[in-house]
Amino acid sequence: MKVRYKTVLWLAASAFFFAGVSAGTVNGVARGAFPAPDGDSVTAKADSVEEGPDPASVVDEVIWVVGDEPILLSDVENVKLQSEMEGVKWDGNPDCKIPEQLAVQKLFLHQAAIDSVEVSESEVSQSVERQINMWIQMVGGDKERLEEYKNMSLTEMRQNLHDDFRDRLLIDRERENLVADITVSPADVRRYFSTLPEDSLPIIPTEVEVQIITRTPKVEQEEIDRVKNTLRDYTERVTNGETSFATLARLYSEDPGTARQGGEFEDYVGRGMLDPTFASVAFNLTDPKKISKIVETEFGFHIIQLIDKRGDKIKVRHILMKPKVTQAAIDFASSQLDSLARDIRGGKISFDQAASYISDDKDTRNNNGLMANMGNDGRMTSRFQMRNLPSEVAKVVDTLKVGEVSAPFRMINEKNGRTMCAIVRLRNRIDTHRATITEDFQAMKDIVLAKRKEEYIDNWIKDKIMTTYVRINDRYKGCDFQYKGWIK
Repeated sequence: MKVRYKTVLWLAASAFFFAGVSAGTVNGVARGAFPAPDGDSVTAKADSVEEGPDPASVVDEVIWVVGDEPILLSDVENVKLQSEMEGVKWDGNPDCKIPEQLAVQKLFLHQAAIDSVEVSESEVSQSVERQINMWIQMVGGDKERLEEYKNMSLTEMRQNLHDDFRDRLLIDRERENLVADITVSPADVRRYFSTLPEDSLPIIPTEVEVQIITRTPKVEQEEIDRVKNTLRDYTERVTNGETSFATLARLYSEDPGTARQGGEFEDYVGRGMLDPTFASVAFNLTDPKKISKIVETEFGFHIIQLIDKRGDKIKVRHILMKPKVTQAAIDFASSQLDSLARDIRGGKISFDQAASYISDDKDTRNNNGLMANMGNDGRMTSRFQMRNLPSEVAKVVDTLKVGEVSAPFRMINEKNGRTMCAIVRLRNRIDTHRATITEDFQAMKDIVLAKRKEEYIDNWIKDKIMTTYVRINDRYKGCDFQYKGWIK
């Protein structure tokens, strides 16, 4: 039997790993449906993508329990299968390594709940869109081809990815909180590397500095009117009692993170968790029976319905619609940038000036178009390793010489998923080299800091295991685990 895979995002003490597992496993299928720790099995549904010999249901087994979170045998088997498909090699027995890694993830999620760590729906949606956009680029930019390859629609992909990306963000945030106070001094860095022979010093990958100018294709007023009229129609239908807001959200909302929940945000949220314009309208709602006016944000147009208020937090549902951009608008924006690139090459205007006055990328416009990257120490830097650039930008930059300006190309805005047109200039390239304390102090400091943080997290996991309820199926008790405290 073939099952439809859901991408699970899980981490060990020192690494992340992407793997596919069957739908609904990270948090447990129907969280409350599992037996108490004394139970041994559950029945879980598998969403088949091919006809098989009556695969309506399979008997699954709870093999570990961490806190109150179960790990299923199917979780392990499906990660193992996907690993084999992707050629992943495990350092040890995967039947032991996989459940341990899943258990480590549960520890972080459990601590995140204790610490009241939150992530917003917009953050989850942005992460999901980045993943899907990356997949689209990997198959040549063709959405239909991706749907055919994955054997599911983009909407289904978004739904399958949502919970896992939310968990990943929670885990990331919890890890950041745990190591937030760890620092290293210049003396620590010099002391660490002074003991290493020269041929053991780290290799610094190629780094680049890139300037960018973007133009967002203009949405036709006719399309904006269509979207607004549709939202007004939805408001009228709900107000007249023809249908519910939640039903319309499930059918028509283009926010993948909330649509399947009837447009409902997962929990109560504060102002800081929402887009400012959205928050301004949402927090002024007082009557759950009323629907807000149409709200425009960078993500599109919304209507909002209040569910409840609790102190300085609210619970709402919304419907999002994104106006469609025509190919003609994309071509026009691209031709504008093509003309601008020729003027820059011809010396009529500098890239710095053009970025300051013409680019609509608010993140780089005030810095002459220079792209910025968040370093491991939380400080901004203009240096990027190629893997840290947006994939569309990296592909173009890789073909440029220092000082060259690219031809126009299309890319996806990582924040809101909108199509943009762009040109870039390679400002500087620092080729791969052996690290030196004078030229690469920050990179060397990052290495020492990362080592300190990894050691702290490793010790935290050991301590957390000792204070967390863990039950393991007897057949796993002979495993050579990385952490010895699992077996009480």
